Amino acid sequence: MSRTALRICPLCEATCGLTLTIEGTRVTHARGDRDDVFSKGFICPKGASFGAVDGDPDRLRTPLVRRDGELREATWEEAFDAVAAGIRPVVERYGPNSVGVVLGNPNVHTMAGALYPAVLLAGLGTRSVFTASTVDQMPKHVSSGLLYGDANAIPVPDLDHTDHLLLIGANPLESNGSLCTAPDFPGKLKALKARGGTLVVIDPRRTRTAKLADRHIAVRPGTDALLLAAMAQVLFAEGLTEPIPHVQGVEDVADALREFTPEAVAAACDVEADVIRTLARELAAAPTAAVYGRIGSCTVPHGTLASWLVDVLNILTGNLDRPGGALFPQAATDRTPRPAGPGRGFALGRWHSRVSRHPEAKGELPLSALAEEIDTATEEGEPVRALLAVAANPVLSAPDGDRLDKALDSLDFMVSVDPYLNETSRHADVVLPPPPPSQSPHHDFAFNTLAVRNQVRYTRPAIPLEPGRMAETEILARLILAVTGMHGADPAAVDQMVIDQTLGKAVKGPHSPVHGRDPRELAARLTGDTGPERRLDMMLRLGPYGDGFGVRPDGLTLEKLLAHPHGIDLGPLRPRLPQPLKTASGKVELLPQPIADDLPRLERALEERPDGLVLVGRRHLRSNNSWMHNVPALTGGSNRCTLHIHPEDAERLGVRDGAPVRVKGAGGEVTAPAEVTDDVRRGVVSLPHGWGHNRPGTRLSHAATDPGVNVNQLLDGRLLDPLSGNAVLNGVPVEVAPETAPGCASVTEKLTALT
Repeated sequence: MSRTALRICPLCEATCGLTLTIEGTRVTHARGDRDDVFSKGFICPKGASFGAVDGDPDRLRTPLVRRDGELREATWEEAFDAVAAGIRPVVERYGPNSVGVVLGNPNVHTMAGALYPAVLLAGLGTRSVFTASTVDQMPKHVSSGLLYGDANAIPVPDLDHTDHLLLIGANPLESNGSLCTAPDFPGKLKALKARGGTLVVIDPRRTRTAKLADRHIAVRPGTDALLLAAMAQVLFAEGLTEPIPHVQGVEDVADALREFTPEAVAAACDVEADVIRTLARELAAAPTAAVYGRIGSCTVPHGTLASWLVDVLNILTGNLDRPGGALFPQAATDRTPRPAGPGRGFALGRWHSRVSRHPEAKGELPLSALAEEIDTATEEGEPVRALLAVAANPVLSAPDGDRLDKALDSLDFMVSVDPYLNETSRHADVVLPPPPPSQSPHHDFAFNTLAVRNQVRYTRPAIPLEPGRMAETEILARLILAVTGMHGADPAAVDQMVIDQTLGKAVKGPHSPVHGRDPRELAARLTGDTGPERRLDMMLRLGPYGDGFGVRPDGLTLEKLLAHPHGIDLGPLRPRLPQPLKTASGKVELLPQPIADDLPRLERALEERPDGLVLVGRRHLRSNNSWMHNVPALTGGSNRCTLHIHPEDAERLGVRDGAPVRVKGAGGEVTAPAEVTDDVRRGVVSLPHGWGHNRPGTRLSHAATDPGVNVNQLLDGRLLDPLSGNAVLNGVPVEVAPETAPGCASVTEKLTALT
C-alpha cells in the first residue's frame, strides 16, 4: 500500500516543495507539489531523483570507528565515547584553536546544520573555523557587511517584477539560483522576457542562461569588477545616477572610479567601450532593473570588489530597495526587527591564520589555508591537531586536495559527520552518519533570508526514523556535548540551553514583543514534538510575523504552520531600508575604507593580460555537490567531467574532440576528455566542480565507475581575494596539451625542445 507525503527538497537552493510516493519505508517517486505556496509544482531533475538520492545503498547506516587502523562499524555509544576520548585531550593540552572545524555546503540544507554548528563553535571556543563559503560566496558577505553593517543582509533581485535583469557570473538555468532562492528560475526569466523585459548575461561561457538572453557579453574571465566599475563610471560621467536615500559616500565613489572609463577597461575585459556604455545606459533607462552577480564573479581575484559593485550599480540607479529592483527579504525566523539607527558595523581581520596570516572574515579563515594550518609548524601557536568535518569534503572542494589529503592523515584525531565514506571522511577516526532526508524534518532557515518572495514552510519527516538510525539533530547535539566536556549528558539539554539563553535575552530587549515577561512562562508555552521543533516555534513567535507569545493573536506559531502543510505566503518583497542597516552611521556606507584601499589593486589589473589559456568552472543541472555523482540518475548525459575548449584553441593545440588532454596549473596536473565547443570563448577552457572520485578507501561505488578529475587540484591555494579570503577558482592560467602515449612527448614539450 503506497501513500504520499510532503517534503521540501534539500538538494539545491531553490527549496521546491515535493510530493513523495512512499511504499513501506522507501520513496518510490517524487513530483512537484502543485499546492506549494512558493514553488507551485516546479521540479528539476534533482528533485525528481529524490528517491534515488534518499535510498542510495552506499549511504552509511551505522557509525564507523577506527580500530587497528581500520574503520569498523560501531554502536552510537562507542562512537561518541571515541569522540570524547579523542578530542578533549587535544583541547586540554593544546588549547581550543588546535581543533579545526570544517562546515560544508549541505549544512545550510538541513535543520540540524542551521541550528547546531554555532553552538558547537561557541562551546569549543576555536578560531580555526573553515567553511564552504570561502570557495563560494564569502565576497558577497564581506561586501554586504561593509555596505550595510550586516554580512547576511544580501539583497536579491525582484524577479517577478523587474523590467531589466543583468546577470554576471551566474547560470541559474543550471544552478537553479544561488544567494537568490527562486523555484523555477528558468520560468521567471522566460516570464521577464514575455512581459517585454530585458535579460543581459555577462559570462565567458555561452551557458543555457546566456542562450536565453537578449544580450550576451563574453567577458574575459576575472575582469568582472573592471567591467562593473566602468559601467558605474559611465553613470557618473553621463549624469545617469539616481541614488537611493539613506546612503553616504556617493561623491567619494565617483572620485574613486573616475579612471575606470570604458576605454580604460575595454582591452582588459575584451569588451568594446561602446558596448560597456550601452550596458550602463540601458540599466539606467529601464523603469526598474536589478544587477545580480554570483559564483563566477565571486571566485575571482577581485571578488569582493565585484560583489560591491553589483550593489553600487543597484544603488546608483535607484533600484536598491524598491519593487522591481533588488530588495532585502524578511524571513519568518529573522530576529525581531529593531528600530532603524546606527549599529555596531562590520569588521574584518579580528584575527589571522597562523601560517600565512590571512585575516578572518565573518569569523572564518580561508578553506584554502586548512592544509597549511595542519601541516606547517610556526612559532605562532599550535597547528590544527584535530578536526571536526560536518558535511564537508574539502579534499575535492578546496584547492590542492593532494596536500590536504596528506595533511588529514597527520592529524591526531578526526571526526566526520557524513552519510558517505568519501575522499575526506575516509581519513576520520569516527564517522557519524545522519539519516536520509526522508527521515528528517525540514525548514529553510538560511534560504528564506534570500527568497524572492516572503513565505514560510515546514515539513516533518516523511518516513519514521529507522531502527539503529539517529536523527541528525541528536548527532550534532551529542557531538557538542562530547567535545565540550559534557559527554553523557542528555542531548535535549543543548536545545533547552539555547531556548533559555534566547528567551532570557529577549525579555530584556526594550523592543522585543516579550519585554519584561518571565522567560520560564514563555518556554512553557512552546509547542513541538522535539527540541528542534520547540526552537523553531520560539523563533517563529519572536520573528517579524510571529504572535509574540500571544501579543499578536494572528501571528505565526509552529502550530499554525503545521496547519498549513503547503506553506504560508507572506507576500512579495517590500522596501525595508533603513531598518536592516547596522552600520555605525545608520546609512548605506557606499565607499568603506577596506574597499577604497583595495581599488588600487583593481587599477593595476588594467594592465594585466593572460598570455595563454585560463580556466573557469561550470555547473550541471543534475549536480550540486560531489556526493551527487554517486546517484546513477544524476550522472551521464551532459553531466560529464570533460574539458570544454573552443574549436580554434583546439585546432591550434592539436586537441581532438573526445581525446584525452592534459591540463596543468600551479597546483598540479589532470587529464580529462576534450569536448570541443564554441560554448566557451577563445582563450578559455572549462572543467566542472566536484569530480575526482578515484582515491582508495572510499565507498562511492557508482561515482568510482566514472571518477572524473578534481579541477581544484590545478590550484595551489595561494590565489585568494584578499578582502574575503575566497579562493580564486576562475580566470586561472593553465597549460593544455594532448595526452600522448607513454614515452611520447606532448606538443608543449616538443615546442619547448625546439626553442
